[in-house]
Amino acid sequence: MSILEKISKPSDLKIIKKELLPQLADEIREELIKIVSQNGGHLASSLGVVELTIALHYCFNVPKDKFIWDVGHQAYAHKILTGRRDKFHTLRQYNGLSGFPKISESVYDAFGVGHSSTSISAALGFSVSRDLQGEDYKVVSIIGDGSMTGGLAFEGLQNAGTLAKDMLVILNDNQMFISKKVGVLAGHFAKLLTAGSVKKIEDRVKKFVSRIKFWGLNSIKIVNRFKVMLFPGMLFEEMGFTYIGPIDGHNINSLIDILSNVKELKGPVLLHVITKKGKGYKPAEEDPTKFHGVGPFDITTGKTSQTKKITYTEVFSKALVKLARKDNKIIAVTAAMPDGTGVKEFSEEFPERFFDVGIAEGHAITFAAAMAAGGLKPICAIYSTFMQRALDNIIHDVALQNLPVVMILDRAGIVGEDGATHHGVFDMSYLKYIPNLTIMSPANEIELQDMLNTAVNLKGPSVIRYPRGTGTNHVDFNRNFEILDIGKSKLEKYGEDICLITIGNPVNICLEVANKLEEKNIKVSVVNMRFLKPFDENEIKNIFKYTKKIITVEENSLIGGMGETVKSILSGTNAEIFSIGIPDIFIEHGAQNIIRDKYGLSVEKIEAQITKMLSKSVNL
Repeated sequence: MSILEKISKPSDLKIIKKELLPQLADEIREELIKIVSQNGGHLASSLGVVELTIALHYCFNVPKDKFIWDVGHQAYAHKILTGRRDKFHTLRQYNGLSGFPKISESVYDAFGVGHSSTSISAALGFSVSRDLQGEDYKVVSIIGDGSMTGGLAFEGLQNAGTLAKDMLVILNDNQMFISKKVGVLAGHFAKLLTAGSVKKIEDRVKKFVSRIKFWGLNSIKIVNRFKVMLFPGMLFEEMGFTYIGPIDGHNINSLIDILSNVKELKGPVLLHVITKKGKGYKPAEEDPTKFHGVGPFDITTGKTSQTKKITYTEVFSKALVKLARKDNKIIAVTAAMPDGTGVKEFSEEFPERFFDVGIAEGHAITFAAAMAAGGLKPICAIYSTFMQRALDNIIHDVALQNLPVVMILDRAGIVGEDGATHHGVFDMSYLKYIPNLTIMSPANEIELQDMLNTAVNLKGPSVIRYPRGTGTNHVDFNRNFEILDIGKSKLEKYGEDICLITIGNPVNICLEVANKLEEKNIKVSVVNMRFLKPFDENEIKNIFKYTKKIITVEENSLIGGMGETVKSILSGTNAEIFSIGIPDIFIEHGAQNIIRDKYGLSVEKIEAQITKMLSKSVNL
């Protein structure tokens, strides 16, 4: 019987002999690699925090104590140790475990998460809640060095330092492994700092110098600065935190010793832990970026299954480089995701014109706005779900000033296994109402090329949204890109029985539906709107001249989406309009085809809706 099989809840961990904990870490890693190789997921980050996760559960008492995982892609080992091992094979599958911490999934998940840099603010919130209600528990934020680049993390740090609540922030630093800062001396020093004696001496020195008139307060600052010269933590100390570290994040016994001492300290504490991303699996250690978020792969080779189809992201990437070669004013900006958003190739060819601002979407937009005001053509590539964080910047800094910033929203629509925190199903709604924006969504790769070319030639701001994955695969990278007529839709197919009005990825699904129904002598029109804004009202009015039966189809929330625009245009007429899209709920995780079918966006479901509309049995 393996050690892992003996653990059904975190308290079981405490009866395991310490010398067996490294073996437990190996068993957890084996489980992680096996399941993620089958289901895909965030592997490198989770492999890097196995020892830290074991040590945390060994020293603290969840669910009474609260662990707040930043982003949550580090939390796979946490899930295994908190009674979910038997279900871990369902990770990221429809009706299975979420790939992120989720309050509704387990009492051990204190706070749901999926976006970056929220954990410190959340930990402070729990700490205040605890103290105001006279409760007694520990609060721990586990945040990666990448997440620490987010502005929200620093807002949380500043407020936590001011309020001085008891809380622990663990900075999981995986940019370097056991660097010169970490070793026997640093580890020993960290233990001394947490043991209490050093802290007592420091407090006595502060008390003494504070009594000295005139220069006592300045002396306290000197004492603090002298201490932090011995280790890298001045920034956190100045913000009101007791800084400890850096320490080896893969030495379980050392972690347990230090955490046992740290949890007894008062006030906000930051523990700096050095880990290796991908630890224990060679392919992930050698290429942690690839294995940060990875699809199913072969464990022996580390190779993922290859698809011959090119993705929308790759089409955007090549189109951007092609345009940038002709126009040296084109600039690319991303928020810590050059690979995922397709700007890596641009960064390699034009390094001086590429800017990765870290996980700071709001800053990315304002930064781009100022570059546009300065005469450049910034293209800001950010996932749809993350662009939500920059809404005010889009309104206040870009649209209000009518600046020519091109906003690229990758992963628009249903994204699949990452679930509710990552589906890009709100962007059309939250952007549609902003003046001055031109909003486009391509039905295929050719349209994406032309829309990008159109956008960089506009004098005002624009948005291009496209889905995760592959398109029609009909793409020519050697063609001359066109400039589209702004706000002009395209009639893809004509039929007088019913009309499908759609935009973006669903255009191809609707064309497939129309072709199938044509075999049943049902004639269907398909209108590719292409532009959500400005919207082609004339085409909608023309449609109404030859059919009164209309179905709108979009991969966006029905509230504020394209369907509402069509209904508004035809308000007061006798049009029968049925809208298919995302209902007023948060959509669960699961494969894209499963989720699309469930919410009526598959070929079969759209065909069924048309059949209903054409029958007398349904009163619309």
